[in-house]
Amino acid sequence: MGVGGTAVAQGREACRHGSTRLPPTVNFRVDNDLFGGQDQGYSNGVQLTLVSPNLRDYTDDPCLPRLAHWVNRHLEALQPSRFEQQNMIATFAQGIFTPTDFSRSDLIEDDRPYAAGLLVGLGYNAREGDRLRTTQLQVGIVGPAALGEQVQDAVHEVTGSEKFRGWDNQLRNEPVVRLIHERMRRVSANHDGDPGWSWDAIGHYGGSLGNLTTFANLGGEFRFGRNLPDDFGSTPLRPAGENTAPTREPQSRYPSGFHFFLTVDARWVLHDITLDGNLFRDSHSVARRPLVAYAGYGVALMHRRWKFAFARYHSTREFDEQTETPVFGSFTVSRAF
Repeated sequence: MGVGGTAVAQGREACRHGSTRLPPTVNFRVDNDLFGGQDQGYSNGVQLTLVSPNLRDYTDDPCLPRLAHWVNRHLEALQPSRFEQQNMIATFAQGIFTPTDFSRSDLIEDDRPYAAGLLVGLGYNAREGDRLRTTQLQVGIVGPAALGEQVQDAVHEVTGSEKFRGWDNQLRNEPVVRLIHERMRRVSANHDGDPGWSWDAIGHYGGSLGNLTTFANLGGEFRFGRNLPDDFGSTPLRPAGENTAPTREPQSRYPSGFHFFLTVDARWVLHDITLDGNLFRDSHSVARRPLVAYAGYGVALMHRRWKFAFARYHSTREFDEQTETPVFGSFTVSRAF
């Protein structure tokens, strides 16, 4: 092994065993409206998230693979600088959206379009004390290539549910991209990180820009429980939620605990392809409402390197013809390695 290979090996060994490094984390999340007693709207979603350890930088840190170094050199404009802690995430996600009446095969003009999206993304988190900023770039496809019909049919086959018959009317294939940026501030009753009962509150504001979604948002989250984690929220739908934010705690600390959380978010929506339809081709669409509010609540359990979170979400109506307010549930499993 040459000098360069030896240096790389030593760097990765230091990354693996360094006392100040947190190990990488893997999160797997499943969203489904059956958890909310419905089978329409945001019908199903899955997301796999890979979270890096805390990084010294984004282009040379030995905790990142060479491919990440190369990609990060081309995305320097998205990366924060001069922060106390920083890390990055990679995501793979699919979302499925359906109208209410599963039995109709014709175009249902007064209900939302059939739609599915398949996305990959990279995100950069930067922390300064109790403040966090996160930026994520996501690219993918909306339409039949996202395999929404096939995945939903397979899930309904397992659950014994009726299959939706109108997928021939889904949105057409269209490449999509969006840039998400959000800033958060955390206020905690436990400033020293001592074990025991405590509470915290996390405020956030930000937005999304792209042909997938364009909106501005504002909201917050409140948590109460035992041994609260040193992060910026437990709701899985937040960009820096579900165990993805950099932390100040050393690798050796994995206290068991649990907590309850309550979250709210208000959005001013300028574009949503799943409601407005294809941007570059004619397609089905509905009269989207510009203001939408979300509320969620749930519980999170931590045991050593494992974390489990279950949440339920309610939102106001997203378009004029919508007959029911949407409800869906989310279950997340996280494992630190």
